Amino acid sequence: MQANNAHIYGMKQIVFGGLASLFTLGLSAQAVLLEQVQRTSAQALVIPYQKWQLPNGLILLIHEDHSDPVVHVDVTYHVGSAREVAGRSGFAHFFEHMMFQGSDNVADEEHFKIVTESGGTLNGTTNLDRTNYFETMPANQLETALWLEADRMGFFLDAVNQRKFEVQRATVKNERGQNYDNRPYGLAYEKTVEALYPPGHPYSWTTIGYLADLDAATLEDLKQFFLRWYGPNNAVLTVAGDVKPAEVVRLTEKYFGSIPRGPEVNNMPPQPAKLKATRFISYEDNIRLPMLNLTWPTVEARHADEAALDVLSSILGGGKSSILYQQFIKTRKARTVRAYHPTAELAGYFQISLLALPGQSLASLYEELMAAIASFESRGVSPEDLQRHKISVETGELTELTTVRGKATKLAYYQTFTGNANYIQKDLKRVQEVTAEDVLRVFQQYIKGKPHVALSVVPKDGGSLKAAPDNYVHQIPQLEADLSEYQNLKYNKGKDSFDRSQRPVPGSVPAVQVPKFWTETWKNGMAFIGTLYQEAPVTSIQITFPGGHYADTPEKAGRARLMASLLNEDTQKRSAEEFSDTLEMLGSSIRIYAGTEEVTIEVFTLTRNLTPTLRLLQERLMMPAFNADDFARIQQQQLEDIRTQTNNAGAVASNLLRQYMYENGIHALPDLGTESTVKSLTVEDVKAYYQTWLVPGKARVTVVSSAEQKTVQQGLQWMKDWKGVPPALPGFRTPVSQEKTRIIFFDKPGAAQSEIRVALPGLMYDATGEFFQLNLMNYPLGGAFNSRLNLNLRENKGYTYGVRSGFSGSMRTGVFAISGGFLRDATDSTLIEIFKELENFVNNGPNAEEMVFTVNAIGQRDALNYESPSQKGRFLDRMLEYDLKPDHVARQMEILNKMTQSQYQSLARKWLKTKQLLIVVVGDQEKVMSGLQKLNLPIEVVKP
Repeated sequence: MQANNAHIYGMKQIVFGGLASLFTLGLSAQAVLLEQVQRTSAQALVIPYQKWQLPNGLILLIHEDHSDPVVHVDVTYHVGSAREVAGRSGFAHFFEHMMFQGSDNVADEEHFKIVTESGGTLNGTTNLDRTNYFETMPANQLETALWLEADRMGFFLDAVNQRKFEVQRATVKNERGQNYDNRPYGLAYEKTVEALYPPGHPYSWTTIGYLADLDAATLEDLKQFFLRWYGPNNAVLTVAGDVKPAEVVRLTEKYFGSIPRGPEVNNMPPQPAKLKATRFISYEDNIRLPMLNLTWPTVEARHADEAALDVLSSILGGGKSSILYQQFIKTRKARTVRAYHPTAELAGYFQISLLALPGQSLASLYEELMAAIASFESRGVSPEDLQRHKISVETGELTELTTVRGKATKLAYYQTFTGNANYIQKDLKRVQEVTAEDVLRVFQQYIKGKPHVALSVVPKDGGSLKAAPDNYVHQIPQLEADLSEYQNLKYNKGKDSFDRSQRPVPGSVPAVQVPKFWTETWKNGMAFIGTLYQEAPVTSIQITFPGGHYADTPEKAGRARLMASLLNEDTQKRSAEEFSDTLEMLGSSIRIYAGTEEVTIEVFTLTRNLTPTLRLLQERLMMPAFNADDFARIQQQQLEDIRTQTNNAGAVASNLLRQYMYENGIHALPDLGTESTVKSLTVEDVKAYYQTWLVPGKARVTVVSSAEQKTVQQGLQWMKDWKGVPPALPGFRTPVSQEKTRIIFFDKPGAAQSEIRVALPGLMYDATGEFFQLNLMNYPLGGAFNSRLNLNLRENKGYTYGVRSGFSGSMRTGVFAISGGFLRDATDSTLIEIFKELENFVNNGPNAEEMVFTVNAIGQRDALNYESPSQKGRFLDRMLEYDLKPDHVARQMEILNKMTQSQYQSLARKWLKTKQLLIVVVGDQEKVMSGLQKLNLPIEVVKP
């Protein structure tokens, strides 16, 4: 690591007078340097960068960071769903899908393949105001990433055809079904914005759009959308990581320089929502707990009042000491309640969302909410309220900037929406300058007594539960679409002096070193592993105790989860509220949760506050209160979580798979437990679990910190005198083998999709043994976007938003599973295709091209594995858990490079027993059962 790039503190902006020619820097004369940010002091949080502009208007931002051999490339276009016109909703998002379907010099589905086999990851996202495409890759693949992005920016349209268009339209419909129509409360946002904004407002529909608009879309519409918005002058290209700026500029000029400028794009003016009266709306959903959302129109992003409204949301519903938590969670009237203030380029809103517990009337809760909100004015704003919010913002910014992707995303965001990539300075200044008077003023101006949207989401036939009778009915407006800006658009391709069809040849694969680490084991059995992290002044500590869900008997299923939740409540010295407030004042967090095989404590803090944070950790871990009131409330919450899972198709499918894979014992039960087991638990049961399993013997401590080892361990000295060894956990549990393939079916009436799981027994985790080889074998089958299963079911058939397969394993058990959500009317067809893919893979194994793809993809991805504190922590913890040697990564690469086609096929035949599959389907029985019956497989229909 180079010292001048190791920190993100202490930069200032240097703006060049006029445009500095690259010619004077020994580079091409085409691009010009607009500004540069360099590190000069320790007074401000800034990302160092250079900003260039090409003659065609493309803005290039470069952040140089040699701490890891990684490069992140992001192209952000200033177009989101807000640029759509009425009747053509969903176009920006639909178009994002199409941009992965090939271009003149990149074949169908090849974008994903090239990036993946280069050891990288990629994606695209669309929101209200922008669309971005990005790759994170080993540093030697910079040119490949730029070539790919330039090809779809400038050479896309001739590769588009009707078949691709129809497949991606089906994929987007599946995405809507999975994330909106088939998800509990999935339509809440859509219903809210329809009532909040006037007809035709750019934010009055969701990014995914309406199905009717997607159905009405034509290929020509899509082409016009590209021509209008995807010019280089409406884009920001950001390159961050292990790069040389001069090389980045040269390659950008080469690949992007000839792309013609597109139509001019002007910023849209703010369009805040305005309501004359409160609008009560509602809809029925397949849910158990009613939900009440209250939404007030406020201001757009970066408005002078935005920061004060953010503070108000924190005081009202941001933590355990907040007004809403105290009045609705502590009193056991609500399962969850929160307040937040999302803003976007044109408008924003302030929302309170409450999920009611059974027996509560939304009408009475509405009145109580309004009274609770009104109480804020007499409560006021304390200096501690302001300090907690301000340090949380600082901590959040630091966390975002621990990866090159985070830094690139931040630079691109500010440049796109403000024209100033260094706007982080102003953003932080706005937050630091908020006063108590500001918060009270915005409360009175935007919230107190002001009209709002009140949305009630109630169970089927639960209209009587609504907060009030509906007084507003939204109808999608039949507005005349203004298509004037889409007229007379022409597709002009740039002309090059090189052969753009030639894929760049990357340099040598960068040498990736396993993070340097230290280890130590104390006499009480606690094992430490840690590494020095110098890219940000933060510390992350993870303490892991063996046990978790599998440590319990079936009669006490759910106890580990309940115990962990209680540890996040009162201590013997402080209430949960006081504890939370103290942590927030430090910018720290301590989170305790239980998994299947262990209980984990995660600590995150600014390193300057490490000592007081570790004192709080000692209090939380060693002095839990286990109060009866807390126990009763947490127990009730866990019971409600169990009951509401029956409305979540994915959760039902996973629970049924577990139940039938193991048939009996603790492995067959969800870690939430069952109603009967959780109801039977007592405070004494929880205390017994805590005393038995949260002991130092066999505990693992993973440290990633900007502080030295001795500093961290000094803060943990109180652990040295701690004693205790946990019992031995049971050995490996083999899932049940099916005598023959069968289907377990769960009826979910009205489901827009079917959740499917196809499973077989697996084996325990082994970093360099057969388990590792099995995941190599699975990679071309279902382990990557370009795997056989995903290409067939998503890209060729349009049956799903995505499907994956893989072997998951631990010290206690392991399974192989194929999973995804699929088009309801293609449920039987999906299974037929899965059977075909499995049979073909077992009979023939991967082909030569797939083997090369696997070797390249897995062999080069190490560069991305150790960048962030969490990545380093996960890697080190696994080394400690499985007693791995530092050279295990090298051994994995040796195995990868030596694997043969016959070995792959032998593993497939051994483990992929295609006639003994356990299949779980959760879907609409009335719509899909007849098709499933034609498969001539035994079907067992199960009840909730």
